[in-house]
Amino acid sequence: MRQALKRSCLMALLLMVPVAALAQSRDPDAARIVTEDIAHFWEAFDRAAPEFPPQSFGTFYLSRGTPGLKDFVSLRISNAEELARVVRSHPRYYASIRDSTLRIREMEPGIRASFYALKYLYPDAVFPDVFFLIGRLNSGGTVSDRGLLIGAEMHGRTPQSPVDELSEWLRQVTAPAAEIPHVVAHELIHFQQKYPESPVLLGQAIREGSADFLAELISGRPGDQHVAEFAAPREAELWEEFQRKMHGKELSGWLYSGSPGRPQDLGYWVGYKITKSYYDRAGDKRQAIREILEIKDFDAFLAKSGYAERFSAPVGVK
Repeated sequence: MRQALKRSCLMALLLMVPVAALAQSRDPDAARIVTEDIAHFWEAFDRAAPEFPPQSFGTFYLSRGTPGLKDFVSLRISNAEELARVVRSHPRYYASIRDSTLRIREMEPGIRASFYALKYLYPDAVFPDVFFLIGRLNSGGTVSDRGLLIGAEMHGRTPQSPVDELSEWLRQVTAPAAEIPHVVAHELIHFQQKYPESPVLLGQAIREGSADFLAELISGRPGDQHVAEFAAPREAELWEEFQRKMHGKELSGWLYSGSPGRPQDLGYWVGYKITKSYYDRAGDKRQAIREILEIKDFDAFLAKSGYAERFSAPVGVK
């Protein structure tokens, strides 16, 4: 998770402490699935409509928030004024996701199944609480020392949701609630990662792509298929472009953004392919998962994955 956005703000990720090191339970059944903030949001929404003044969201939603919502305010929402501004400009979209967000609790078995799968594959895993919140259409998910924070408004879109209120970016990244187990799994992997800080494209792509790969492994659900459908037939040319830029700090067009004629977050897909190549080469898959979660050197990981070799011509061939 896309999330993206999934999906996360780069600077927040770089500034956070390694959350896997915090005291959390190793028992997947001990993690709570917390949805009470969603009901509070809809109470505030109803009281605020149709003008949507900030005071309603402050009084009936933010001030009553769980610890997870408190962190999400700091990391993503900012304040009641910002939340009210976004709701005011997307009122029909928000109204359209009410029922799907109120049914998130029904997805607990699928979420919990990913937790059990990770416990089996990586016994040292820690399992934080999962907080479902409604934010201001800027984050599908992130993590804090409280747990996994999932922006439900990004994952409640239905066929009836109006798209005329959405930007091109939001049309690409908002998703149906059925994808929530994968999104939670993606953020759960971020919670385990023990990586050095890396502001360059390669490190960030592997951070996100490895989370997508392992999330797919434990949830049984792939990430953004429209990105894969675009990228797969263009894999060689995308790799040629990516490797020219991978040691720079410019992420636009690859992560947390898109570019004309291309889908959002192609860097997730490249990081996924590098990680999958590493995993496929490994004889001991469970050890490979541990190594994926504990990368110390992103260039060494890329080299050991053998991914770049796929695009190198054999000796003597021009």
